[in-house]
Parts: sequence; C-alpha cells; structure tokens
Amino acid sequence: MELGVFSMSLTVKDIEASKLFYEKLGFTVFGGEQTQNWLIMKNDACVIGLFQGMFDKNILTFNPGWDGEAQPLPEFTDVRALQRQLKARGVAMMTEADENTTGPASFVIVDPDGNPILVDQHV
Repeated sequence: MELGVFSMSLTVKDIEASKLFYEKLGFTVFGGEQTQNWLIMKNDACVIGLFQGMFDKNILTFNPGWDGEAQPLPEFTDVRALQRQLKARGVAMMTEADENTTGPASFVIVDPDGNPILVDQHV
C-alpha cells in the first residue's frame, strides 16, 4: 500500500518560537503561511508541519500524489482507493473521503494508541 509522502504535523503553542527552534536543527521553511499559523519545514527528506491552534494532537500525515518536493506524481494510488483498502482490512475511519468525488480529499484514522493519521491528497 503506497500512502504517499510522510510528514509529521505538529501542534505548537507559539509558531515563531517553534520555527526558530527547528531552524536551529537545520530545517528551513518550505511552504505555508506563518500569518495563518501554519508552516511546512524541511530538512533533507524530513518534513514537518507546524500548526498553531489548528489541532489538539500531533498528527502523522501522508500525502498521496506528491513527491518529496510537493510536486504532483504522474501515477499514484488515489486517496479513495486507499480508504477502500483500509476499510476492507477492518480499519475504522474517523473521517472519510467522499467516494463520489475526484481530486483533493482526505480521511483520518486513529492507531491503537490514539495517534491520529491523516491521509491528505492535494491533487
């Protein structure tokens, strides 16, 4: 099962303080909008998202359809197909992608320890 590019979406209390901290670890801003309280930062192949006031917990995130540079892939497994495969394996959905649509969509599952996993397709 190809889930797509992995990143960690971190809930932060102070986006500026978090940005400065992760810059000390070698991360650079790759995307996002700090004035909207979210940034995507990258250090080589490691990607993190900083989100202030948007989530209750840190989230494991997968992005089908993107490569490591957030560029569209010519071929990938659509988020709705991934959702069907996981449901067939007995994985409960917290939120679901609309099966009657195409293009961008997402779903959320939760692991046995309560960690949310977001599968978020942007293409």
